[in-house]
Amino acid sequence: MRVLKIVPVLALFILVSGAAADGQCKAFAKKSCLPELGSYTHDGNYHATTLTVGEEAELYKTFYSDMEYRMAVCGDEGLPPVEFTVIDANKNILFSSREANMPKFWDFRLESSQQLRIVLKVSTSGAQGEIPPSGCVAIMFGFKIK
Repeated sequence: MRVLKIVPVLALFILVSGAAADGQCKAFAKKSCLPELGSYTHDGNYHATTLTVGEEAELYKTFYSDMEYRMAVCGDEGLPPVEFTVIDANKNILFSSREANMPKFWDFRLESSQQLRIVLKVSTSGAQGEIPPSGCVAIMFGFKIK
């Protein structure tokens, strides 16, 4: 009978811990990544998650023509640089931060509206120690209407 009481408490603890981690990453995004948007208007969404060295995350987002965009990517201080690649529906690489000397943001404009795939990866360069560090990684989007 005692085990039956422990299981729900343990499950609740796990759920609350996960929510707290997501909340911490959202707070990180607001504090560290939002200022990178500069004069661009934030789209109101906070995309953040916990990643370890070498781990990837993907995000699909629709962008519209006749707008200027800024995509800002931030990672916790303890993490190696976060690489990001932007790929169109035809699998063409539109931008690679690795090839552009690892900037924290990318400004762009599309000729036609389209859905793009953004791949984030915590770089393996600069990683030290046996246990891969993990931390919050955030991506935010801003826009200007022309």
